[in-house]
Amino acid sequence: MAHRRRSHPNLYSYPPLPILLLAAAAIFLLCASPSSSAKSETEILLKFKESLENAAELSSWNPSQPPCEGERHNWEGVMCEDGKVRGLNLNGMGLKGTLDVESLVELPDLRVFAVIDNNFEGSLPDFNKMGAVKHVYLSHNKFSGEIPSNGFQGMSSLKKLHLNNNGFVGAIPTSLATLSKLIELMLENNKFDGSLPNFKQERFTMVNFSNNLLVGEIPPALSKLNASSFHGNAGLCGAPLKPCDVHPKLSTGTKAVVGMALAAALVAILLVIIILAKRKPVSAAEEGAATAQVAAAQRKAPQDEMDKIEKGSTASSSTAARSTAPSSAPPAETRRAEQSVKLSFLIEDREKFGLPDLLKASAEILGNGIFGATYKAALSTGPVMVVKRFKHMNIVGKEDFHEHMRRLGRLSNQNLLPVVAFYYRKEEKLLVSDFVDNCSLAFHLHGKNRSGSSSLDWPKRLKVVKGVAKGIAYLYTELPSLTAPHGHLKSTNVLLNSSHEPLLNDYGLLPVVNLEHAQAHMIAYKAPEFRQGGRITKKTDVWSLGILILEILTGKFPEKFAQQSKGSEGDLASWVESAIGDGEGAAEEVFDKEIKNGCPEEMMKLLKIGMSCCEVDVEKRWDIKQAVKSIEEVREK
Repeated sequence: MAHRRRSHPNLYSYPPLPILLLAAAAIFLLCASPSSSAKSETEILLKFKESLENAAELSSWNPSQPPCEGERHNWEGVMCEDGKVRGLNLNGMGLKGTLDVESLVELPDLRVFAVIDNNFEGSLPDFNKMGAVKHVYLSHNKFSGEIPSNGFQGMSSLKKLHLNNNGFVGAIPTSLATLSKLIELMLENNKFDGSLPNFKQERFTMVNFSNNLLVGEIPPALSKLNASSFHGNAGLCGAPLKPCDVHPKLSTGTKAVVGMALAAALVAILLVIIILAKRKPVSAAEEGAATAQVAAAQRKAPQDEMDKIEKGSTASSSTAARSTAPSSAPPAETRRAEQSVKLSFLIEDREKFGLPDLLKASAEILGNGIFGATYKAALSTGPVMVVKRFKHMNIVGKEDFHEHMRRLGRLSNQNLLPVVAFYYRKEEKLLVSDFVDNCSLAFHLHGKNRSGSSSLDWPKRLKVVKGVAKGIAYLYTELPSLTAPHGHLKSTNVLLNSSHEPLLNDYGLLPVVNLEHAQAHMIAYKAPEFRQGGRITKKTDVWSLGILILEILTGKFPEKFAQQSKGSEGDLASWVESAIGDGEGAAEEVFDKEIKNGCPEEMMKLLKIGMSCCEVDVEKRWDIKQAVKSIEEVREK
C-alpha cells in the first residue's frame, strides 16, 4: 500500500533555496553596512561640545576634518593614537556648562579625560559609566556636593583620579578603595569629612588628602605615605601622623584571655631557651668550612647585569670624571644571563642593540645624580649612548612602567632628548638615550674654567630660553594628565647640542619615581606651593622655568640660595626681587658679567618674565601659554 507524502516538513528538512538566499543577503547587509544608529567620533565630540559653554577655544572642532589623523590631532585638545580619539585635554580653557558623559561613553578608545582649571560647577558627573577610562582629571574647578559611595564602582581600569581644589563634601566614596589599579588619588583642598575608606592599594605613587575635614585612624596601607599627604585634617591620627590616643577598657573575660595568651607565650620562650642550651655547639672548623662553601657559591654566581655596567665603568681615579675602562669578556654564565635580557626600544627606526652590547662597550661614568649613576657607552657599531640607572622606581609595576615609557616614546620635539630604549627590573630601571657632546647648560654657566671667550653670550642664552620654553609648552600639550609634565627642570637637565639648541632631559618621570624620593629631591617639590601647602600645581613647571631664566641671566646657581636659606623662603627669585626693588639701575647689576653682546632693554624684559613665572602666589603666577608668548617677544637687539 502506497504511503501518502506528508505535507509538513520534518525536523531535519531545509527551507527552500530562495529563502536561504534572502536571509543570507539580509545578514550580509546588516554586518557589512554601518548601523544607522552608529555615530562617528566627529559626531560624538560635536554632541559633547554642545553641552559646553564659553567654548571659543574649541573653534577647530568642526566636521570639515576628522579629529585625528594617525598620531596627529586636527582638533584642539584631542589626544590621538592610531587615528582614534585616545583622550581629551581641555585644561585651562575657561569652559563652563555640563559634562555630557553620555556622549563620552560612545568613544570606545577614550582613556584620558582632563578638564583641569576650568569653571565647571555642580555635582560630579556619572563617570562610572565610563568603565574603560584610565585617567580622570577634574582639579581646580567648582564641583561641589557629595559623591555617592558607589560613585566609582565598576571603573576597574581607573589608575589616576584628581579631584583636588573643588568643593566636594561628605564622605570619601568607599568604591575608591575597591579599584585595584588606582595609583594616583588627589583629593586635597575639598571639604570631605568622616573617616578614610579602608584603602588596601599598595602601589600608590601619588596620594593627597590634605586640607579636608577627615577624622579617625589612617588605614595601614596608607601609613607609609608622607605626612604632608594628610596635613590640614586635625582629626586624623596614626602613622605617619601622631599615634591615635586610644585606651579601651577591657572586660574581665578579655583580660582572662589576654593573661592566658601571655602565659602560653612565656612557656614557649622558655622551651626555646632550653632547646638551644642543649644543642651541640658548632666548632670553629665547621663554621669556617660553611663560610668557604658560601663564598665559593657566590664566586660561581653570575654577576648582576646592572652591577656589571657599573663595574665596567668604574675608573681607577676616585673622581672617575673622564676615565675609560673597556670591559673584558664575561664568563659563560653571565653571557647566557645577558642574552636572555632585552632592551625595549621606543624608537623603531633606530639601530637595535642589546644589553650585552652595552656591557661590552667602552664605558665611562659621567656622574651620580639623585636617581643614580649615569654612564657613557661607546658601542662597537658606532653610536655613543648614555645609560641612566634608576634605583628609586621600585614601587611601579611592570605594566604601568611599560605604558608610561611608551607614552614618553611617542613624544617628538626638537627640544626634547628622546628616550631611545629602556630596561625594566623590579629593583632598578635603565633608560638609554643618545650622548650629547656639548655638555649641559649648568656646565656652561658654572664650569670651573669658564671664561669670557667660552661662556654663553646673550643671543645664545636667549636661544636656550626660547628652546626650553617651547619644550615645556610641548610637554604641557602632550602630557596633559601630569600636574608637572617635566617635574625636574634645572640647568643640569638641559643639554646643549653643537648649535646650542637646548634638549630637555629627565622629563615626565614624576609618575614613576617613588613619592618619598620625589618629594625629597625633585625640583617640582621645591616650589613655594609645596613648601607652604604640600602640593604641586599645573603652574609648578612654570616656576621652575622662571628660576631657570633667572639662573641663565644672573649666572647664579639656585641650589646655593636653597642651601643658605635652609628650606626657608629665600631663593634666587627673592634675591633678584630685592635687587629690582632698588631701581632699574641696581637691577642691571644682577646680570652675569660674562654675558657678551647683551641688549639691556631686552635682558630686563626677560628678567621680569622670569620673575612673573616665579610668583609665590600661584593665582598670580603666569601660566605656560602667557610665559611662552612673552618669551617669544624678546629680541636679541
